[in-house]
Amino acid sequence: MVREGYWFGLPPLLLGLLLLGIGRGWFFACGAFLVFLGLFVFSFFRNPDRVVPADPALIVAPADGRVVVVTPETEKGCPGKRISIFLAIWNVHVNRAPAAGKITNLEYKPGKFLAAWDQNASFQNEQNVFTQSTEYGEIVYKQIAGWVARRVVAWKNAGDQVARGERIGLVRFGSRVDLWLPGDPEILVKVGDNVKGGSSVLARMPRHSHG
Repeated sequence: MVREGYWFGLPPLLLGLLLLGIGRGWFFACGAFLVFLGLFVFSFFRNPDRVVPADPALIVAPADGRVVVVTPETEKGCPGKRISIFLAIWNVHVNRAPAAGKITNLEYKPGKFLAAWDQNASFQNEQNVFTQSTEYGEIVYKQIAGWVARRVVAWKNAGDQVARGERIGLVRFGSRVDLWLPGDPEILVKVGDNVKGGSSVLARMPRHSHG
């Protein structure tokens, strides 16, 4: 579990146990609810290990969740493809680097808090935008806040080297993560697929794009 889980989970859990100790009526009902809430928060902030595929040409999911968009998209004048993943409140919310390389830029963009499944969330919501150089070219991925998730947390900085599947940050509660890949990668998922960050393969980069 990530450290934030203790900050958010312990207060309701401890208060709930105190109320349960009183053991009757309204106190018992409130205590049971608070204990449930604390345990749910602990579950939300879980941080499991993942097995990262060995082939460096494989791009792994930056987040757990459901694929909601697969579309051609131009980024900074370059053609490519975007994959968007919606994270429900029961998904793991730790985010991971989809490829190995160097984070060349990390930009925080304030914005709205549209529901994370809204197509406009990718462009209008508060977000952290990671730009990363890789052997396959420059990729871009975004931690996007949602209606419930109003905090995006980056654990890395511009200039950091990251391994494929390495933990790079956290988004709290329901949210969205977008990934843009340059050129014409072979997309290996479709809308509706459920993926796991760091282990599920989203795409295969063309071998000729090395360099």
